[in-house]
Formats: sequence, C-alpha cells, structure tokens
Amino acid sequence: MLRSIIIDDEPHMRLALGNLVKQYCPGMEVVAKADGVKSGIEAIKKYHPDLVLLDIKMEDGTGFDLLQQLDPVDFKVIFITAYDEFAIKAFRFSALDYLLKPVDPDELIDAVGKAGKIFQDDFNTQLNTLNDHLQSQDLSAKKLIVKTSDSIHLIDVNEILYCESDGGYTELHIFGGKRVVVSSTLKEYEDLLTDFGFFRVHKSFLINMKFINRFDKADGGFIILTGEFKIPVASRKKDLLMEMFDRLTQP
Repeated sequence: MLRSIIIDDEPHMRLALGNLVKQYCPGMEVVAKADGVKSGIEAIKKYHPDLVLLDIKMEDGTGFDLLQQLDPVDFKVIFITAYDEFAIKAFRFSALDYLLKPVDPDELIDAVGKAGKIFQDDFNTQLNTLNDHLQSQDLSAKKLIVKTSDSIHLIDVNEILYCESDGGYTELHIFGGKRVVVSSTLKEYEDLLTDFGFFRVHKSFLINMKFINRFDKADGGFIILTGEFKIPVASRKKDLLMEMFDRLTQP
C-alpha cells in the first residue's frame, strides 16, 4: 500500500483529492492531510509517506519551499497546480508529473502509477532539474530530462541536433554522435522545444536551427546540419523556412 499525504491550502481540494484517491487508487492510502508548508512538514516528519500530493502555491509559501526544508527528500511528489505556462514547461523539461486543477481522475491514476515505478535517486535528479529551471527562468540554457526504459538522461537542449520520428517513438540525435530513443511522439517534443529555436521541417523531423549549415534546393529541398546530416524539407514548410532565414539575416 502506497502511503500518501495531501498538502493543499484549499479545504475543498483536500476533500476532492481524498475522495479521488479513495475511489480510483485502491493501492494508495491517504494517511494525513495538511493545509500549508508548516503543517505539511510536520505531517511528513510524523507519517513518513511514500508519496505526497503537493500544491505549488499556498498561503504560507510554496511546495518548493516545503521541499527545500526537508533534507533528504525520501518520498515521491506529484505536484498540484493551477495553469501556469512557464511552470508547466519546467515540469515537462524535468519529466516530473503534475496535475492541473481541477484534477482529472485518469490523470491522477496515471501519475500515481508512474510515481510507484520511479527510483528515488531518479526522482531527486528530476526535482533538482526542475528547481534549476524555476530559479533561472531560462529553460534553453538548462537540461532536458529524458527517460528511457532503463535510464534517465540529462541532455543539454543546445546540444540536440535534431529529433526524428519513428512511429510512436522519437530518436534524439545529440551533438557528438549520441542517440537516445524515447517512447514519446515527435509532436510532444515539437510542443516542448519550438520556443527554443527548434523547427519542424518535415512530419518526421524537428531540427535545431542553430545547427543549420545550408539549404540544398536539389531533390525537393534538404537542410544540411552540422556534421553533414541531410534532413528533408516538406514542400509546405519551405516558404515558412525561407521567411525564418530572412529574419535571421536581417540586421
């Protein structure tokens, strides 16, 4: 049985989460509830949970304030948050689970299932990466956490040459020859990386614009990346790509 604590400063959210856990997560037991950072720390020290459902913003501080006061963090966390574009992007870069209010039961079930499988050392690595992102407010200069079936990789976003679709999988090609295959779609990485200089030139390829060497117009059009990687350009993407080149060359 997974022992859990719910920490949220809204009484109706604590009640709703408790009811959802009871109804949809039979392998999980709520051993305590708390309404803020101070009471949350007291509950964690008293009950030693396996998992904490943690609100990000509370009246007496944030969920991150709570975690920073606990050393070590020897439990898993699923963050609960209202919509915040930057915070959500940081969660996705760190591969950490979060639930948006109001909490969807299916998403709760999925997040709890994942939490039960991750190793604590991997979770702490993800948590540190998340904290770095939130502190710096500059995701492009930080690490992207990528989880495969047997490893967790910290990849510098600026070192990704391109991402290639392979059905329901995506292969990340890293500067220096490293390749990482993950069970995520190319669309997920397009959503994650477009704001950081990546452009989807083809249904199967998402490229890092900083590594473009030239555009070869032969045979329908190809982008040549550093290392002479030849990436096809879809016909409907050519005009947009040319516009981007024009903007990059303007003083």
